[in-house]
Amino acid sequence: MSTNAPVHLTTAWPVFFGHAVTVRPLLPTDADLEIELGRSLSSESLHHRFLNGGIKLNPRLLDRLLNVDFSRDLALIATATFAGAETPLAVARYARLDDDPHAAEIAVTVADPWQGYGIGKRLLGRLIECAADAGLRRLLGDVHATNRRMLGLAGALGFGTRFHPDGGHLRLIELALDGRVAPPHALHEVNDL
Repeated sequence: MSTNAPVHLTTAWPVFFGHAVTVRPLLPTDADLEIELGRSLSSESLHHRFLNGGIKLNPRLLDRLLNVDFSRDLALIATATFAGAETPLAVARYARLDDDPHAAEIAVTVADPWQGYGIGKRLLGRLIECAADAGLRRLLGDVHATNRRMLGLAGALGFGTRFHPDGGHLRLIELALDGRVAPPHALHEVNDL
């Protein structure tokens, strides 16, 4: 599926001491990087990313994460090179919804040692740009209510936050790609975040 990876989306920015973060499409050959990123996540980060703590990175899940159909979806990886080795810092992705080809669900994962350095914000910002360029009109995400960092990141990038229709432990973040927050779809606004 990933044979037509949009390599033109590759970009980089300097971070510190001559190092740079490179953002590029995630490829099937990145299994080692995806595994390393997964191993860098605390149980809390795994819980926030997969909305429970019981997900294990098994071969089936790894295959699903790495084999992106770039004709409809996108996965970007942020890496930096230290001592000659490419190190995974974060992954962000969108997957178009089956019932609405102009909307996609997003997910962002930042390695625990790299949280709080703005990498997630830059990477999600890049994903938003790519989604708009691909003709998407709306991005959505399920976020655990205790995931304050992701809720703050989403808010900083213009996402609205609402109670999730599936329950009180989840929030729904939503962004209209024309820059306005998408209207509430019979959901209540969350003002207590």
